[in-house]
Amino acid sequence: MKQKWVKELIRSVAINPQFMLWGNIYDIYPLQTDQGLKPLKLNHYLAEVLAHEEYTLVLYFEPLYGLSILHGSEEDAKLVSGENISKDKPTNMTLLKFIDALEIIDRNKDISTATIFNFSSRSEQSFNHEITDEFYYKAFRLLHNSTPKKTINSNFVKYNSLIYLFDKENDIPAWYTTNNPKIKSIPIPKPDLYSREVIIQQLSRRIGGYSELEEPKRLFNETLFIEQTNGLYVSEILAIISLAVKEKVAFENIGQAINMYKLGIIENEWEKVSKEKLINSENILAKRVMGQISAIGKASDILKRAYFNLSGSQYSKNSNRPKGVMFFAGPTGVGKTELAKAITELVFGSENNYIRFDMSEFSQENANQRLVGAPPGYVGYETGGELTNAVKENPFTVILFDEIEKAHPKIMDIFLQILDDGRLTSGRGETVYLSETIIIFTSNLGVYGITDDNQRVVNASIDMDYQTIQQAILSSITDYFKFKLQRPEILNRIGENVVVFDYIREDIGKNIFSKMLDSVLSNLKENHKIHLEFDNNVRSTLELVCLKDLSMGGRGIGNHLENIFINPLSRVLFELNLRADETIIIKEIIQEEMKWTIKAIKKSM
Repeated sequence: MKQKWVKELIRSVAINPQFMLWGNIYDIYPLQTDQGLKPLKLNHYLAEVLAHEEYTLVLYFEPLYGLSILHGSEEDAKLVSGENISKDKPTNMTLLKFIDALEIIDRNKDISTATIFNFSSRSEQSFNHEITDEFYYKAFRLLHNSTPKKTINSNFVKYNSLIYLFDKENDIPAWYTTNNPKIKSIPIPKPDLYSREVIIQQLSRRIGGYSELEEPKRLFNETLFIEQTNGLYVSEILAIISLAVKEKVAFENIGQAINMYKLGIIENEWEKVSKEKLINSENILAKRVMGQISAIGKASDILKRAYFNLSGSQYSKNSNRPKGVMFFAGPTGVGKTELAKAITELVFGSENNYIRFDMSEFSQENANQRLVGAPPGYVGYETGGELTNAVKENPFTVILFDEIEKAHPKIMDIFLQILDDGRLTSGRGETVYLSETIIIFTSNLGVYGITDDNQRVVNASIDMDYQTIQQAILSSITDYFKFKLQRPEILNRIGENVVVFDYIREDIGKNIFSKMLDSVLSNLKENHKIHLEFDNNVRSTLELVCLKDLSMGGRGIGNHLENIFINPLSRVLFELNLRADETIIIKEIIQEEMKWTIKAIKKSM
């Protein structure tokens, strides 16, 4: 079960005296034994591999702690290095004393020795620059003076090897490795498909119900496990298996254990969603968002699809894409944000359980760092990103990206990763999974256009029917992503999930007006015990004025109602000095010198 990097190391011990192993050096490495897989840290795994390659002695050095034996006898270690080195406890040794010992070890022709220098990236943090500079100079000299040897117990010629373990390839001084074929740089990647397959097939037997499953079902779940752990470390795969055992998750439900680990939670909020509510979702959503039958119907379909985890299933049976993706487009004030809130309440029980980002605040080139966090070394690196932090805190949520067209084009790279992989990596290197979220974009694209001479023109107006508005807006969105942004792949990931909203028509405007006015009256009654009545045709006159211009949608109706009715009503309430349980009658609403005024009286008891 040797991975490529192990084979490369074994092939090179007769060619190179020193090695740099870098990358995935802090993981667990399974060693195949007669008793099965044995999980080991990298230093112990290397000791086993090198011992099998007829190295008599494998030593291990760690800054601040010293030198110890991983394989071989204490007698051989003393004979080779001249130091009393123990198996049980590291022998305290400075960095310079260590390089002196390496020079003695390298001259020995009788005992083949490999020395592992762990935490090499931390050398400069453990010692001052003068000491590390002197160490690297002496190690560089040793590198070029070293010769391969055929030892007494070995059947082939090889070097007494020095193996550095680095976090990153550039953690060693560049002059040490540049144009230097004598040191071999070997990256250690995350476990590949074959490695995960061997580990999962052997260790999944510990999970309850594994042996009882019929072979087709067992193979299906093994494949699911292997595919769903792509990009994870071996230590994470072992953690998933341990979690499944601890939480008594049967192997036929291994996907549940994988989600538990990735999301950091035990309960799946989607399992709590009421199927009855989803069946009636169109009626429920229509009570909050009026006049958008087509938009609500499409959103309802997406929610039902999300419940059964069918988003993206046409491409892969194990899709990690968000549960649902919607792009709400259309005029302002027609209910785009309101529908997002209504969806949140329907699915997760509260309209406040959503995360909103006003994309006009992300128009600068480096704005993407606000979402995922600044890279290491930059100001704010420790705090992480606003989006990654929020999803990590609550992975079951609706994420609303408002007015997407106002974001900087670099933000699109983040959206592409979300829509494709359902995950993000923060500036701190943490992976955040968005597979349980609903992503909603909103935009006013297509309502207005800009001519070649920068003149604003109307593409969609309230005088048009819905089909014409829908066609105009969809065409503008397509042109924006394909030709202006030159990012057609974003639109391709959104697919057919663009939901176009209609203007608020007069009949719907009347319903919205009544709902808003009744809310004002109810507020006065409940909070101040003040009752309000209208005389003659005052209410219908107020409605007529508030609905005179519907181009700004429901928000425009609310603004008119505030200016024409709520503001003058507030003045009248103070003037009449009303008390609890008194009633006020609105006799007339008139406009005098650009100012709206209410004439009202107290109702006699």
